[in-house]
Amino acid sequence: MTVGRKIHRVFKSKPVIEGAGVHLKRGFGFSELPLFDPFLLLDDFRSDNPAEYIRGFPWHPHRGIETITYMLQGNVEHGDSMGNQGVITAGAVQWMTAGSGIIHQEMPFGNDHGVMEGFQLWANLPASQKMNPPRYRDITSVQIPKLHLENGVEIRIICGRIGDTEGPVNDIAIDPEYLDITVPAGISYTHPVTKGHTALAYIIAGNGMFCNQDKPFSHEMKAGNYFDMETRSFLKNETLVLFGDGETVTVTTKDDPVRYLLISGKPLNEPIAWGGPIVMNTQAELRTAFEEYQNGTFIRHSKT
Repeated sequence: MTVGRKIHRVFKSKPVIEGAGVHLKRGFGFSELPLFDPFLLLDDFRSDNPAEYIRGFPWHPHRGIETITYMLQGNVEHGDSMGNQGVITAGAVQWMTAGSGIIHQEMPFGNDHGVMEGFQLWANLPASQKMNPPRYRDITSVQIPKLHLENGVEIRIICGRIGDTEGPVNDIAIDPEYLDITVPAGISYTHPVTKGHTALAYIIAGNGMFCNQDKPFSHEMKAGNYFDMETRSFLKNETLVLFGDGETVTVTTKDDPVRYLLISGKPLNEPIAWGGPIVMNTQAELRTAFEEYQNGTFIRHSKT
């Protein structure tokens, strides 16, 4: 018998300012460890006001993690200490494995109407891979397969496999799945998710009911403030759902469609020492990383 997942927690994304002054919404981050293992952070940087994002993320280091940037609209210029440079365009993905260390910058700019829409996910690396050479996977929009199911559901497969169709990103230690799913109004859609993997959904448009849970207090609500007592059954834009264990995730729509990112991965169950853009396993490793950054020995591998 297939076991459907239930909602474990619901989070409302919170406004934060990062980089040189980028206004964004954080779905989850440091304070939620280790609930999301192997994932560390999810940021939503959608805006139609260039003043909120144009100053970007100037040069900064990363070690021990992977950063996954997914663009819907607008562009992000990037460059790094290995000599790589380019632009992440609308519909594209950059999957960066920082490994032993990289210094890079990400400078967003909107489309012709000043609209910027994108997301960045941080995934942890296992201890055995934290000091591997850095690498990039730059995936254009046309390289991401899009399925059109008979019930009207549309799925972009960034990472993972549905039937015979596989996303362009593979060979990742945490065996992740990263899907952009749109469910039309008035249907129920069930998607298989590997049992034992951490699974979450981040709603980016419309609204839907997850796991057939229509009782507002059937799960924990993490409210944005003490006066926010909203407990609607149909969850909406900028809401994140963390699921309990099981083999499937079901989404039901009523009058409106819903679009969401469905992300899952195998937990690492390893200790975490986190300092800003660097995530290691011990405080000693973290201190070493910052000392190396300060004395100029942070970069272990150069571009070949």
